[in-house]
Amino acid sequence: MPHLDTPGQIVILNGTPRSGKSSIATMIQNTFDGVWINIGVDQFMQMTPKRYRPGIGLRPGGERPDLEPLIVILYRALYGAISVHSRLGLNVVVDVGHHDIYSVPLGILPDCARQLKDSPVLFVGVRCPIDVIMDRRRATWGVGDSDDGSIPKPVSLWQKAVHSPGIYDLEIDTSVFSPQACADLIRQRLRNGPPPSAFERLAAMDL
Repeated sequence: MPHLDTPGQIVILNGTPRSGKSSIATMIQNTFDGVWINIGVDQFMQMTPKRYRPGIGLRPGGERPDLEPLIVILYRALYGAISVHSRLGLNVVVDVGHHDIYSVPLGILPDCARQLKDSPVLFVGVRCPIDVIMDRRRATWGVGDSDDGSIPKPVSLWQKAVHSPGIYDLEIDTSVFSPQACADLIRQRLRNGPPPSAFERLAAMDL
């Protein structure tokens, strides 16, 4: 059971759509000790009114500047909820896709990191080659290449933008490791250290 005097562990999985974040989050919930609450982009998109979607799921490219002020607020709400859960002793696994390619840079990731100051956060980069991403898009959504056979621009932008500035405590490649193996790597890092520092470094950045 949660202990109010001990903050819950936070694991943030950052990667592109179809990189495998959700499968890792589910594995953490099902196999890690303690209570793990899954909070992330899919849940927040479902809670967001349709006229403001995709909300925090807005892809890189600056195509909806009208939504950007709201996105800043939604991310603050998301990370505020993460902080509250942790302070109550609940462990939290978060799957998101941070980027800063909006119509203007918004500096959301450093702002989110500052919200979790003094919280136990492991920031994990979930990487996956773009050819595997494309295969998963075809298999899951039935969509793939552009009409001219090229990789769609939004997919390429995600691949370039989501891992900038690339400061992580741990990086995993889901084309190499299964969701269970990825969860095991995260568990080992939490148990054996070294202590996470990525969010401290991100919080200190001025973007």
